[in-house]
Amino acid sequence: MTIDDVIRRIGKIGIVPVVRAATVEDATRAVEAICAGGIPVLEITMTVPNATSVIRHVVREYGSTALIGAGTVTTSEQANQCIAAGAEFLVSPGLSLPVLEVARACAKLAIPGALTPTELMHAQDNGVKLIKIFPCGNLGGPKYLQSLKGPFPDAVLIPTGGVNVSNAADYIAAGAFALGVGGDLVNASALRAGNLAEITQAARELVQAVHGARELAAALKC
Repeated sequence: MTIDDVIRRIGKIGIVPVVRAATVEDATRAVEAICAGGIPVLEITMTVPNATSVIRHVVREYGSTALIGAGTVTTSEQANQCIAAGAEFLVSPGLSLPVLEVARACAKLAIPGALTPTELMHAQDNGVKLIKIFPCGNLGGPKYLQSLKGPFPDAVLIPTGGVNVSNAADYIAAGAFALGVGGDLVNASALRAGNLAEITQAARELVQAVHGARELAAALKC
């Protein structure tokens, strides 16, 4: 799968669920529930115990229908491990040039984090195609994203941190390419209790919110 293929698949659904779980079993159940809710894109963070084993297992089980990436990738060693496990994209909380170099050498998509205009410019200078704005919610949420899109209208941004179904439409209206969603989608208590239906329903509602916001944005442009 090419980098452009991965970008298209992320853009099509417009959501990147961030899966953090205490066990391999919980992570696998979270992936199952999210996919059932209509989001065939997942980011397994390196904070999950035995994360690379989880990525390998999830890719084996769901890789034919879902796009699996790795999150919280902060070193070149982690980047190599995740790609070897089958991750199609790497997400980082900040900008790591060694991670970008590994991704580039392996022809994989790297999505580094940025927050300030200076960090965003630095990412663009290093050829980054998608940029995670994190933690976006702490600096004003959709309004902050909109303020970034002013001087950077062509930047392809994925706000993460504080994103949920109630503000998803505002983020799309502000110019988000896709939304990074963590605990508000993968509810830790529901996961521990085995209540996968709650997570599946949350995924469905998020898909509907993004789809509706995109339709409205398209209508307003006409």
